[in-house]
Amino acid sequence: MNVYDGERISELLTDNGLAAAADGEEADLVVLNTCHIREKAAEKAYSDIGRLKREDGSRPMIALAGCVAQAEGAEAKRRSAMIDMVVGPQAYHRLPDMVAEASRGGRPVDTGMPAISKFDALPRRRRANPSAFLTVQEGCDKFCTYCVVPYTRGAEISRPRADIVAEAQALVEAGAKEIVLLGQNVNAWEHEGSGLANLIREIARIDGLERIRYTTSHPADMTDALIAAHGEVEKLMPYLHLPVQSGSDRILKAMNRSHTTESYLRTIEKMRVSRPDVAISGDFIVGFPGETEEDFEATLRIVDAVGYAAAYSFKYSARPGTPAAMMEDQIAPEIMDGRLQRLQARIAATQLAFNRSTAGLDTKVLIERPGRRPGQMIGRSPWLQSVHVETSAGPGAMLGVTLTAAGPNSMTGALRQKDAA
Repeated sequence: MNVYDGERISELLTDNGLAAAADGEEADLVVLNTCHIREKAAEKAYSDIGRLKREDGSRPMIALAGCVAQAEGAEAKRRSAMIDMVVGPQAYHRLPDMVAEASRGGRPVDTGMPAISKFDALPRRRRANPSAFLTVQEGCDKFCTYCVVPYTRGAEISRPRADIVAEAQALVEAGAKEIVLLGQNVNAWEHEGSGLANLIREIARIDGLERIRYTTSHPADMTDALIAAHGEVEKLMPYLHLPVQSGSDRILKAMNRSHTTESYLRTIEKMRVSRPDVAISGDFIVGFPGETEEDFEATLRIVDAVGYAAAYSFKYSARPGTPAAMMEDQIAPEIMDGRLQRLQARIAATQLAFNRSTAGLDTKVLIERPGRRPGQMIGRSPWLQSVHVETSAGPGAMLGVTLTAAGPNSMTGALRQKDAA
């Protein structure tokens, strides 16, 4: 979602007379689009600001945007006098006006949350990567005890169906072959009684669009209609990112997650009935306050039970203002370190096993960018694997490929004979 926001900020500023600075060129304006989900990400933003000061003492105009800006507001400018403006993720459509104000000596702050008015103010999409992001929903009403998203992104809000379809059409016209629908809880999208499954079916009717994905989903909003769409909509890829966070029901309850391990595994089972070749990815937090060794072992068991094709795993990071930050039984850093290493080793094993299970398959790969070697390109399989292919085809090509070898993080592919030319 931050990549999407960054693209839209660039388009907005370009429409208002600015141009992207070339590599190595000193910029007049730097926009830092920030994340507040973990402490390290927030601190990195201020470190990056400090590095923007030039040897002669000058600096560019600096805008702090995104979730750190939303969380800290005017306090951000007190932490760093180099910041000229502070703009939250729901107000960045006001950046052109704020830049003008800052150029007159002002130091504006806008952390309002009028999400829909933001989208109304953004320009039409005119350029797109082969795989393009499209935000359909923002905010979260779940209030997991560890999470700052409800406070930095606001309540769940869904964009109107017609606006989404129009942006999807514009992205395809601008060159996108694949669209990734985005939201903090993307499967909570709803408009006029219609859910995400119906939105996917409508977008799938766009000529020239070949693939659809969506992320990030919440287990509580994984409806039967959406599961059925995976087996019925050809353009919807066989991939589901469904965070579980822990394999312990006791910890899930403390996290205020509305699913249990049983309900989560039941959802996965339904998905595999609908789409037998689906790849499942997830998110995990280790070291949540009060997590025992028994709780952690339950997490390792759910990794084995699901057989994740990929997963993101993190040490618990206490975020100011969240209920979990005030809980007793905070876990020692060295215990979190050890558990994270063990979890990541288990995830790496299931990921390699999944990759090996696809070796030998004929499939389609969407080429996205050049590889490291001359003549090598990198694309994505339907299961979101990175695939290295020797080809003269450029980004945006959809190639028939045989997956020939599996690595821990990527696949090697060879053009099928009829596609080799």
